[in-house]
Amino acid sequence: MADLPLYNPGADLALFSNPAFRPTAVQRLALALVAAGVVAVIVALAGGASGAPAVWGGLALAGLGGGGVLWALAGLARPAGVRAEGTMFSSNQARGAVGWAVGLVLTGLYVVLYFWPAALGGLVALGDPLSRLLRGQPATVANGGQWFLYTTVYTLAVAVMGVRALVRYRHSRYHVVRTLSVMFFQTVIAFALPFFLVRLGEPELFFLYTWPLDYDLFFPWKVAELRETGRLGVAMLVWGVALIALITPVLTFFFGKRWYCSWVCGCGGLAETAGDPYRHLSDKSLGAWKLERWLVHGVLAVITVGTAALWVAAVADVGWLDAVAVGFSNQYGFLIGSIFAGVVGVGFYPIFGSRVWCRFGCPMAAVLGLQQRFFSRFRITTNGGQCISCGQCSAYCEMGIDVRWYAQRGQNVVRASCVGCGVCATVCPRGVLRLENGPDTSGARRAGAPANNLITDLEIL
Repeated sequence: MADLPLYNPGADLALFSNPAFRPTAVQRLALALVAAGVVAVIVALAGGASGAPAVWGGLALAGLGGGGVLWALAGLARPAGVRAEGTMFSSNQARGAVGWAVGLVLTGLYVVLYFWPAALGGLVALGDPLSRLLRGQPATVANGGQWFLYTTVYTLAVAVMGVRALVRYRHSRYHVVRTLSVMFFQTVIAFALPFFLVRLGEPELFFLYTWPLDYDLFFPWKVAELRETGRLGVAMLVWGVALIALITPVLTFFFGKRWYCSWVCGCGGLAETAGDPYRHLSDKSLGAWKLERWLVHGVLAVITVGTAALWVAAVADVGWLDAVAVGFSNQYGFLIGSIFAGVVGVGFYPIFGSRVWCRFGCPMAAVLGLQQRFFSRFRITTNGGQCISCGQCSAYCEMGIDVRWYAQRGQNVVRASCVGCGVCATVCPRGVLRLENGPDTSGARRAGAPANNLITDLEIL
């Protein structure tokens, strides 16, 4: 027995909750790399990297990316399984000073990116070598280089934090495959492919998204623009129609909305990787649930009516309607596409959890949720006799679902908001929860409005 490594719970707890913990040699190296990456970013922001963007860009990438991966791999030294000790005492993960600081930095970066991109000119230049390689263009603010930088950082975050998720959930094949899936779709389909098309002289197309998430895909001028670009643009329109009208309902019927929200979507991919440390911060209150239903379905209604109005304005000769339609498209893009989805959706991760946008604002999630709620075979089944009411399932539900309420009563969890991430089943110490597909012959999907009448059948949406 003397040759076997001993696991020290106290040391592991210190890693999560004690700000004075002693990092291992690997963690020290990871921290040093991250520090070097931060220095490179600061130098670039100050304009000091313009003479050698490849060197400083490589340093930033190796430092932030390599350091993050190395830190994640250090977790292999701990036993497999989701370690939750110290989470509620963490300054980062429990809305402490570090969490608020991270939130302010993320929010500030989004605000600058959207409204003062010129301030990022020095940082944008770091992506110049990669921009020339992938899309055949220099990276400057004048040609939208800030969006190339943003997409690159976004993809890097999914990749690095994806490694962390792979390490954390390595005992679960479901989570390993799910994490690899979002890493692939973000890196290859959402990042590399669109820029490769630009290099070939084709339009920059994002095949992961369709209306209503890609809200302007079917706007009249966007349709005309895609038709003018040739066969590939027309193919994108056909693909967009097929995705929302055929592929989405069919796959949701068999697998629930998880096939998209937890396996494919870039927003969900960031939430499941970079947002994973904050998933427990979602509001589980009944008030948040009511607000969620009004907001997410309200956004869907707005974009549906707005898109219809744009087409009416494009076809009919009504002068005032043209101004209303243009105003709508601008305001929707600003308030929903920029502020809600970006500034709030990602910037507020450390405060309100990782699925603020997916839960309260995403119109695609609303469409998938309605399909999942009423005719999907997917559900989370429960074994109420085994539930010990520990609350882990509810605590770690990123969508704010009180899973324990269902588990205590042995009721299936069939909710429009559930993205099927499966973490509730993973953290359950008794194996009470199971993610299942198939016909529900028990009648539990429609049955079981709670006896206290706090939740009506409509509120299950």
